[in-house]
Amino acid sequence: MTQRTALFPRFGALLAGLVVVATSIPGAGHAAEPPPGSVPVPQLDASQPITPAQHVYPDAALAHTQVTEAFKTALRTHRKVLLDFGGNWCPDCLKLAGVFDVPSVAQWLDAEFVVVPVNVERINQNLDIAKRYGVTIHEVPTVLIFTANGKLLNADGANTLGNARAMSAQSVIDLLASWNRRS
Repeated sequence: MTQRTALFPRFGALLAGLVVVATSIPGAGHAAEPPPGSVPVPQLDASQPITPAQHVYPDAALAHTQVTEAFKTALRTHRKVLLDFGGNWCPDCLKLAGVFDVPSVAQWLDAEFVVVPVNVERINQNLDIAKRYGVTIHEVPTVLIFTANGKLLNADGANTLGNARAMSAQSVIDLLASWNRRS
């Protein structure tokens, strides 16, 4: 009995030393993104200007691959998937992207979602992705939020952000947060 208790303190000290060494290696022990729920929903100052983003939506040909990879990443990281259907010509889409670019919002989005901007061009490309989940895109931006397993959580409000320019940045965040609380 005495021999066992004498070994454990040495083992504990050795283990503690290994943990210190391992966590001092850059990137070791740290997730690439914060775990879901660890970043609070941002509260934006109403006077904070939102600068519309420029050229947010990648080549439309990339969408199917990016969506597939997003669901794989979401399963691995225990996050949801946020698909942002829009186009670089769309002022509401660029306003929404500007909200997403606010640092506290970007941090929250990264913690909660795998975000994929899906280029629909002039609402004539990649519409089949939304259709797969029973959503017809009539206007952009259209935002769909899914569980990592592909369950659509906001079918009832998918087109709500179609007039994002008329919404405050905080109301956009609050809407996304309400959809995110669904399961």
